[in-house]
Amino acid sequence: MSVQVERKPIIFSPDSKRVLARFFQLSEERSIKIINRIIGLPRHRQTELLHQILRNFSKRHRSVVSILEKNFKRVAPMIKKLHLSDQEITYKERLIIGAYFTMEYSIEAAAFFNPSIVEDVDQSQLREGEKRIILSFRATGEGHVSSIVFRSGIIDKNLDIQLDEVGRLLEKPKQIKSHQYEKSDFIAKLSALHAPEEEMLAIIEKKLAENFTYEELRKFIKEIKEENTLSVDSDTLANQMQWLASSHYEMSYSLDTAISERVIFPIAETEIRGIEDARFVKFTDEKGRITYYATYTAYDGFSILPKLLSTKDFINFKVQPINGKIANKGAALFPRKINGKYAMLCRVDGENNYISFSDNITNWHEDIILLSEPQEPWEFIQLGNCGSPIETEKGWLMITHSVGPMRMYTLSATLLDLEDPTKIIGRLKHPILSPNAAEREGYVPNVVYSCGQMVHNGHLIIPYALSDYASTYATVNLNDLLNELCNAG
Repeated sequence: MSVQVERKPIIFSPDSKRVLARFFQLSEERSIKIINRIIGLPRHRQTELLHQILRNFSKRHRSVVSILEKNFKRVAPMIKKLHLSDQEITYKERLIIGAYFTMEYSIEAAAFFNPSIVEDVDQSQLREGEKRIILSFRATGEGHVSSIVFRSGIIDKNLDIQLDEVGRLLEKPKQIKSHQYEKSDFIAKLSALHAPEEEMLAIIEKKLAENFTYEELRKFIKEIKEENTLSVDSDTLANQMQWLASSHYEMSYSLDTAISERVIFPIAETEIRGIEDARFVKFTDEKGRITYYATYTAYDGFSILPKLLSTKDFINFKVQPINGKIANKGAALFPRKINGKYAMLCRVDGENNYISFSDNITNWHEDIILLSEPQEPWEFIQLGNCGSPIETEKGWLMITHSVGPMRMYTLSATLLDLEDPTKIIGRLKHPILSPNAAEREGYVPNVVYSCGQMVHNGHLIIPYALSDYASTYATVNLNDLLNELCNAG
């Protein structure tokens, strides 16, 4: 094997001290009882209790009072069931009630894994050979609920990463805005796309609310499929309704937060059980404008839904569902259009690597093209991508993962043609990274996995997860790797 891999000694480990304050939901009956007990406390006991709450938690969260106020508002409708007006609830009682409906969640207590890496937006004030970077991770806490978290730092000329200080006061989005659709406008667009049958149009007109969100539309489509025997044409229309609704929600973080304090936590109903494996890529459009995209998988406990996250500054984010034939785990966007179309790596069957093209970044309805199937013994179970391919002079470099005997994961590489990435130039006959003795023990043994790489100082930088528990990174000489791929044929 001529390609040498250098493992770096740094370990990105889960930290149970990093906690997020989230809403603590209880049944209506129990909630009313709790509120009644709080209101029934003598004034001096309420004062003592509030002081204790603030003393214990004010240093653990940015503006804990704002958090308590927000969570009080979520249970405020239950106050009316106690036949009390807003004026009868003191500010002190509001904060105490908010505290009883707040819980701390250790976002990365269980695992800190599946990393990706991109160049930072800001590349100022650096020395020669340095580059600012942003690492993303899948963080997993109680109940195995996953979120997306970040680290920032500098990679130097020797390929060593110096992380910025990690912030302790974690922050959910300051503002969340769900896109609202108007029924009349939505039906007009749908009819222009696909003329609905009269019966189907009547169902839509009757059941669809005048204004609705994407989540409500998903419920509506599920209901009409369960309650009606649809023709092939109407069933197709129902599916098209979902991908026509491309916008989902937007979120923004306070400017005074460090990127390591920004947590993309499950927000929508489609992702309440976690958001997984964000594959970040720095995308450049035809006019040279840069947007950072990340494909990720949302999970609601029953089904998965691929989504597209986009940002220009890692402060303001937009989330959209990905619809069409590639709608499965492991999609990875190319960093630019190819022949005027967006290109996406995907794995629709859980076994092979595919590629697809589209005029629209969220709607993928063109044919999916098979790229590669398992060939070597170390990949007989399945193949997949490890993030967006990297453009090089010799072709698109695609890092792959594969699964072999004893469910051991390994990483390898494939080189695709620059103008026609459906063509494979070369494919390694061996893994470039396999779990060693120090890496194979963890939550899921014998797994190495990556969600995105970058090139720096002539080397490929590969952040990767260690047995679904912690993460690290390795480096490979890019020319050595490309030469071996070209010779592999």
